[in-house]
Amino acid sequence: MLERFDRIQVTTTNRGGLASAFSRLLDAEVSGETRSEALAARRTTLRVGASLVELLEPDGAGRVQAHVAETGGGLFAAGFACRGLAALARHWERSGVDFARDGDALLATGQALGVPGLDVVVADAEPRRAVGLLRGFYEVTHLTPDALRDAKRIAEVFDLDARHFVPIRSEAYGYEGTLTLFDPARLDRVETITPHDRGKTMGRYFRKRGPCFYMGYTECDDTAKVRERLVEHAPDAWTGPRDGPAPDNLFIHPAALGGLMLGISRTTHAWSWSGSPERVEPR
Repeated sequence: MLERFDRIQVTTTNRGGLASAFSRLLDAEVSGETRSEALAARRTTLRVGASLVELLEPDGAGRVQAHVAETGGGLFAAGFACRGLAALARHWERSGVDFARDGDALLATGQALGVPGLDVVVADAEPRRAVGLLRGFYEVTHLTPDALRDAKRIAEVFDLDARHFVPIRSEAYGYEGTLTLFDPARLDRVETITPHDRGKTMGRYFRKRGPCFYMGYTECDDTAKVRERLVEHAPDAWTGPRDGPAPDNLFIHPAALGGLMLGISRTTHAWSWSGSPERVEPR
């Protein structure tokens, strides 16, 4: 039922400053200013590649205000594009999932979905041209105490074929779980994982926050250009090779993007850990 990873929502107390940071680092473009009644928040929408980033600033009591109070701001919800939003709404109603409407989109908390920590916004799929340095988002990382259980539940509530899911494990980062691929020919998915090494960064974060989002991931045709921007504008707020050929992976730290941890992989490189390494294109 889900077609692709479509957007992320980020809470902030400074939409203007954060929009400028996205523009400076990634050539994002502002595409709209609106208010979400459902979230009691002012919203600045950015075009980042073919995806959207919605910057949410609270202007009343609600989930956005609570998220800012708890975290200081950062990754709030994952957004998906759906083939037939009305059909998903009916599926949720039959499944007992409580949801709200926000304009033309559906909102559901992780608690309502039965996947704590996985708050989502789902909209009808629409074509978009890519803007800026990135191709778009394809993943959000979701931390959970039971990744197998949550992968099964994600398949149920979004009517996904779990035969396309890919197991993932990393000793370097200390986790294991599942990539819930929406389509076997695309990278779009939720990475739902359980940190098993509480001494590593991800494990410490999970111990502090419990079920939650950890980071987002995007693809990029020119990671060398992104690296140039980071060296110039955020020299101490990223991780990756500092010289040499265009890197396969870069990580922008939360300090540079308002609490958002952002991974950037060279186009197709993520297939090397996503079940189809033959799809990785040479440099």
